[in-house]
Amino acid sequence: MIPFQFLLDENVNPILRHALHKEEPEMTVWRVGDPGVPRNGTPDPVILEWCARKGYTLVTNNRKSMPGHLREFIALGQTAPAIFVLHANMTVGQTVSELRHIWGASEPQEYENTIRFLPIFR
Repeated sequence: MIPFQFLLDENVNPILRHALHKEEPEMTVWRVGDPGVPRNGTPDPVILEWCARKGYTLVTNNRKSMPGHLREFIALGQTAPAIFVLHANMTVGQTVSELRHIWGASEPQEYENTIRFLPIFR
């Protein structure tokens, strides 16, 4: 089973990475702006392309433009990783629970070329 690797958008609460590592220390979680990943201010299409190349799943709160970026990416014949969009009312604990379930019970390929709006599990 190939595990998920998550890239948190720069606008996602930075506490989320710490909380995920606390619950699942072996989980790979980076944040835009970290060394070796896209820097802060990188355009969304470039982040999406980086995620596809490196095998990372994007976690974002960008509900407005990300669906369009994904459509354009797929229209170019690219295979996109999953994009998980956080609901504004989710707590860090709820988000950790959702991502842990996804990480532990599925594989990244199951979500390719899709945007999933969290929470999935209620």
